[in-house]
Amino acid sequence: MRVPALLVLLFCFRGSAGWSRYWISGNAANGQHDLHIRPVELEDEASYECQATQAGLRSRPAQLHVLVPPEAPQVLGGPSVSLIAGVPVNLTCRSRGDAHGVRLDGTTFHQTLLKEGTPGSVESTLTLTPSSHDDGATLVCRARSQALPAGRDTAITLSLQYPPEVTLSASPHTVQEGEKVTFLCQATAQPPVTGYRWAKGGFPVLGARGSRLEVVADASFLTEPVSCEVSNAVGSANRSTALDVLFGPILQAKPEPVSVDVGEDASFSCAWRGNPLPRVTWTRRGGAQVLGSGVTLRLPSVGPEDAGDYVCRAEPGLSDQGGGVAEARLTVNAPPVVTALHSEPAFLRGPARLQCLVFASPAPDAVVWSWDEGFLEAGSRGRFLVETFPAPEGRGGQGPGLISVLHISGTQESDFSRNFNCSARNRLGEGGARASLGRRGETPALRPQIWRGPIVHTDHSDLVLEEEGTLETKDPTNGYYKVRGVNPPASPDSCVTSLQWKSPGISNFP
Repeated sequence: MRVPALLVLLFCFRGSAGWSRYWISGNAANGQHDLHIRPVELEDEASYECQATQAGLRSRPAQLHVLVPPEAPQVLGGPSVSLIAGVPVNLTCRSRGDAHGVRLDGTTFHQTLLKEGTPGSVESTLTLTPSSHDDGATLVCRARSQALPAGRDTAITLSLQYPPEVTLSASPHTVQEGEKVTFLCQATAQPPVTGYRWAKGGFPVLGARGSRLEVVADASFLTEPVSCEVSNAVGSANRSTALDVLFGPILQAKPEPVSVDVGEDASFSCAWRGNPLPRVTWTRRGGAQVLGSGVTLRLPSVGPEDAGDYVCRAEPGLSDQGGGVAEARLTVNAPPVVTALHSEPAFLRGPARLQCLVFASPAPDAVVWSWDEGFLEAGSRGRFLVETFPAPEGRGGQGPGLISVLHISGTQESDFSRNFNCSARNRLGEGGARASLGRRGETPALRPQIWRGPIVHTDHSDLVLEEEGTLETKDPTNGYYKVRGVNPPASPDSCVTSLQWKSPGISNFP
């Protein structure tokens, strides 16, 4: 401010004491008068004006703000702050300085003002959730203002407590069944590790201690992982891993026997496990033809020829692994298959024996022998006696076999010329075969013929009937059957047997 040739007075002094820090400089001739204050103190904050008293002039007021540099900030709990990993925490930093100018760097800021005209106190709050990686990290709280733009720093060090951080490894990871494997459980923790716990498939491994576990691998390690739990004073952590165990086929679900009626569909199922997965194929026992592959074999509209044993075969994924097989039987329910068996020629008035073989599923309701003047299912009638025995062997899938034997005591001339019929019936139908008796001393006139199935010639010499006298005559079926004799067939390849059903209690014997 310039006021030429005028006396400049400063009317802001409040007495003479203590004004040694104030002085005026300038050029009076040019009317320039400058007020200097050094050093500035907080009490110097006021409103100032320049007055020319003789001229009656005064300047506009000039406000002086005194800026106080911030003090070095303080972090509560510093210089080393102990934290727990994963637990949220608030860190507080405080500093004093000009209430209008101090700022603290941080995520959350608020300041507290003291009484007017005095330095203020400010706080900054930093909210964080530390991790174990923050252990040993340094945090800096910086206080800055217009009086000290560069600011003042205070650093703290974080000391983290954290539960174990676990890594679990297996060597080797891919093994053949029966090989040894070593598991290694490594952990970093603060405070130090206090214990290890091993488990397999969720169940503790008895006797396992420390950071190493040695086992002999088997197939269960593929689906039952091994786990390691490590503990310290803060908490615990768990890691698990499953082995890649190579093993051959293991049967999980075997095929079950199947029984169906002729013309229906049939199916078998079997399940294998292995690593690598085995290839599953289906064949018939004794056959090489592959009927199907996979878990299920389906046979549409089966017939008697489909009866038998079926093989589910598992081929290993690796050449050095063993395979496996499982079998199940298919039983086809059909009308009985009757075969006349070879019989020895007999002497006139001597004993004779005729035999037939019956296969049926379901089992036949009855096996009946019939001839010109009668029939017999079991027991005796006159010179005739019928016995039934289990067959020495059964045909696979055709049900158990029966051998029915017709014994003749004291053969007559007519026995060598008549036809004897062996017939059987179940819920699905009827089957039969015809046989004739050969006379000893001449070529036997036996030419077995059947309705179904192949002809089987078997000499059951163990079936012997001792000669007896006349046997008791009775009707074993109580009149249930009326059997007509069989006439000679029209051709060598045909035969006809007729069974007539009638109500029980009505009998009609020749």
